[in-house]
Amino acid sequence: MKQQISKNQMCRYHAFLHEVTRNGDNMFYCRAMNSVTDIDYYCCKECPLAREMYQDEDGVYHPTCWYFDFSAGYTNTLSPVEQKNRMNALIQAGYTGEFPEYLEPEDKRFQVVERAIRYAAEAHHGAFRKGNHLPYIIHPMECMMLTMQMTDDVDVIAAAALHDVVEDTPRTLMDLEETFGNRIAGLVSMESEDKRAGQDKGDTWKIRKQENLAREKTASRDAKMIMLADKISNMRATYRDFQVAGHDIWQKFNMKDEAEQEWYYRSVAEVLSDLSDLDLYQEYLRILDAVFGS
Repeated sequence: MKQQISKNQMCRYHAFLHEVTRNGDNMFYCRAMNSVTDIDYYCCKECPLAREMYQDEDGVYHPTCWYFDFSAGYTNTLSPVEQKNRMNALIQAGYTGEFPEYLEPEDKRFQVVERAIRYAAEAHHGAFRKGNHLPYIIHPMECMMLTMQMTDDVDVIAAAALHDVVEDTPRTLMDLEETFGNRIAGLVSMESEDKRAGQDKGDTWKIRKQENLAREKTASRDAKMIMLADKISNMRATYRDFQVAGHDIWQKFNMKDEAEQEWYYRSVAEVLSDLSDLDLYQEYLRILDAVFGS
């Protein structure tokens, strides 16, 4: 039987720094992804655990992360691999979840948001972003934080964290309704494609995208903000890959035709044009031009 420990009973709110291992291989442990990685700090930009940047004695900046952890196990004394092994054991024992608790107890308004990202982390466990080694949870985290820049509605922010749960995991809309209520489940439903199980994803790609565009065309502003956050996250990752691999990046996707990808992402811009007053919409347009040409 899993042991449950209440927050602050044996935990303290700690600040952690991304530190390289003692042998200098530039790897660090990320609690949000529960992964040892050598990625650039771009993933920290939209992470709910990341706070201010810390400058070390060599003038190098490291993100400072804040979350609850066990007082007796201050992880900065361990190597990144040791930190991950320790955390895996704590998760396995039921002492903590896939994603850490990070809100102070008085932050009651945002507790639904914290619950959503922890739920998403469990649902997406073991999945990775397409074509790289990053745990999938980094994408819904980024979407959640981007949505938070557009609205302070906690239901919309929570739905952004959960937006791929129905589409990409065994969790159902009924599961979300029971856990988070009808409004959040309804927003997630708007973002969920019918993947047409059993059919080749490349063959069904176009019809799935057409259905997605038609649905979002008449969607609420709340749903469109989640869609914009999702597409910005995707296109940011695509742009980073494009800078390294050029036009070969499309080979890792179900749709490998760059012209079709451009059609879809520019069609998204048209569907979301009533969000053109937002800075993030303008960022989206700039990334499209950088990847596909202006």
